[in-house]
Amino acid sequence: MPRALWWLLIGMVLNVTGGSFLWPLNTIYLHEQLGQPLAVAGAVLMLNSGGSVIGSLVGGVLFDRIGGFRALLVGACSTVVASAALSVWHGWPHYAVFLALLGIGSGIVFPVSSAYAGAIWPEGGRWAFNALYVAQNLGVAVGSALGGFVASYSFSFVFFANLLLYVAFLLIVVVGLRRIPLLPPPKTKRAAEVKTSTSRAVGWALALLCVGYGLCWIGYVQWSTTIAVYMREFHLSVRQYSLLWTINGALIVLAQPLLSRVIRRFMPGMKRQMVIGFAIFAVSFAMLFGADSLGEFVASMVVITIAEMVVWPVIPTVVNELAPQGKAGFYQGIVNGTAMVGRMIGPVIGGWVADELGMKPLIGLLVAFALLAVAASLLYDRWLPKPVGKAEKKTTATV
Repeated sequence: MPRALWWLLIGMVLNVTGGSFLWPLNTIYLHEQLGQPLAVAGAVLMLNSGGSVIGSLVGGVLFDRIGGFRALLVGACSTVVASAALSVWHGWPHYAVFLALLGIGSGIVFPVSSAYAGAIWPEGGRWAFNALYVAQNLGVAVGSALGGFVASYSFSFVFFANLLLYVAFLLIVVVGLRRIPLLPPPKTKRAAEVKTSTSRAVGWALALLCVGYGLCWIGYVQWSTTIAVYMREFHLSVRQYSLLWTINGALIVLAQPLLSRVIRRFMPGMKRQMVIGFAIFAVSFAMLFGADSLGEFVASMVVITIAEMVVWPVIPTVVNELAPQGKAGFYQGIVNGTAMVGRMIGPVIGGWVADELGMKPLIGLLVAFALLAVAASLLYDRWLPKPVGKAEKKTTATV
């Protein structure tokens, strides 16, 4: 891999580690420390994700217009400023305001990093996105493990640790990527000659991918919102809950070789990979119907981790192939924004259903969402031209 990509990966490990100190504990902090009901906690997380949606779209446009380095610098500076304010003022309602601003900065970083990885190592294909995915989840594993430990002493320490890691990310961007200010690739004849029918087919494909991706994110985000509180009903500690995310990140990093062989053997093609991955999501949610102990929650977390390992890396890979040249940032911004929309409305939907109907109906709804994602992935390439469909079948995005 190019040296610049290594710098980007190191930076994203630090960035996600900083975020992982905070985001898995948001609902618990709002509910138990600030005394807010689950519905209000869900609304606060919706503001954070809403900021991330805005940041994702802005970040994608910035990448296409001013290049990866400058766009990443904007996002890094934004997260440092917001986290600095949050480390000083984290009472109510300041917490909600600064968490929303932090969402904007983080939203800029993620689509830019995806598009930047593809631009730094275009010949690497899916491997650039896989490497970025692993780096991000290494940050999840480290941040979640340390975050729960630090929070058991004081939540104030969590905010300062979050700030320090974002500052470290900013320094990595400046030091490691300053001399590689990649500009967006020029528009080529290919982009200018795309027929209206083909463009519309690509639009439908992107829309269906986003639907499936967003629905599964609505379910996935419940692990850091309603399921986090649900586990507390069984007298499981914050440290035990954080252990789930440590398992999640460690499994993603350590199980790569085995899962790569499984995907090559049983999932030849990105479409099949998405269908199977979304189906595994449905299984993982169904396992929660009878969960009432740490071991059962761990089992469900392991299954959903396998699902995300299958699905999450393939989405930006497909989107990168669909995007016209010069629009990679914009397309990555759309798909990342879709994930943020799922994270935005997920806590509100989950909080309302859990408060009004209980956890069992919510779990049933999550299974239904995952099955709808399966249907979307089955249909996404229905209107694509045959040459694109054939090329897609020959490519397998492995993790």
